[in-house]
Amino acid sequence: MFYRENGQFKTSYAADQQIFGVTQDRLAIWLILAVAFLIVPFIASDYTFQAILIPFVIMSLGALGLNILVGYCGQISLGTAAFMAVGAYAAYNLQARIEGMPLLLALIGGGLVAMVFGVIFGLPSLRIRGLYLAVATLAAQFFVDWLTTRAAWVTNNSSSGSVSAKPLVIAGWQIDTPMEKYLLCLVLLCVLALAAKNLVRSAIGREWMAMRDMDVAAAVIGIRPTYAKLSAFAVSSFIVGIAGALWGFVHLGAWEPAAFSLDRSLQLLFMIIIGGLGSVVGSIFGAAFFVLLPLLLNQVPHWLGLPLSTATATYLEHMIFGALIVFFLIVEPHGLAKLWATARQKLRVWPFPH
Repeated sequence: MFYRENGQFKTSYAADQQIFGVTQDRLAIWLILAVAFLIVPFIASDYTFQAILIPFVIMSLGALGLNILVGYCGQISLGTAAFMAVGAYAAYNLQARIEGMPLLLALIGGGLVAMVFGVIFGLPSLRIRGLYLAVATLAAQFFVDWLTTRAAWVTNNSSSGSVSAKPLVIAGWQIDTPMEKYLLCLVLLCVLALAAKNLVRSAIGREWMAMRDMDVAAAVIGIRPTYAKLSAFAVSSFIVGIAGALWGFVHLGAWEPAAFSLDRSLQLLFMIIIGGLGSVVGSIFGAAFFVLLPLLLNQVPHWLGLPLSTATATYLEHMIFGALIVFFLIVEPHGLAKLWATARQKLRVWPFPH
């Protein structure tokens, strides 16, 4: 009743190929963007930007990059944080070693270097898959951890191993406040999410999904496994590299190799599993689940007036969080995006049973 498509006629190929083919979807997207760009910056506090919104946007971007590789192409990866680290350190070195390097070019350069690393460590996918490929990508995590801690030139000969980003400036715009940092991350998320959505709907996106569903059959019908798999690694690593550069430059400001540990890789993997594999919006749902839910669970004892110590509250938070993850995997293994798709379908036919 509230989600009818009656009277919405598509009279051209362009209209038929729209990303959001239903008027209600387009209106909802424009409304969400208007709230995110025009309302949230003026009502959120600095703490909300720094502790919630900026991490959420950057993690959404990282989950989006990983979802292209795992969700759309079916290639398991446990080294996502390594490619984030490559993007962050590459962007840092570009600005540190090239005088006057613009911030946007440094971010893109970090993504390109991460893309090269992704292709190199994606080469084993041409011969192995499944658990063996997961172990091979895990090697990228260990290699980058070793490289960032042992190679002094990576940290520009920093004695402590930590690095600090230069002031954020884009075309004379000094990005100082948390609100401006949030808007920068949000713009990049929107641009890359739109590009990723169009990419997975193109010919190369169909090749990725064919490799995911059955790579032998895809090769039989003429899809080149080498091109399909390595292109997925390249695009995924590029987006993840930009997310890593934003994590270091915008969210942390100063970081060390421990900021991109194996825990970050597992967190991103859980994000796309909870949010929904093979779904752009699922990446955002998963990031929201992992960023917002722990904060909510941490505040519940205070709202209820329960006299819990900090350690007890932390343990309960981890227990409840883990239980909810298991619950979602059992109830809806296709993630939160599937729940949203089901609700959307119910709105199309309500109150009728079909």
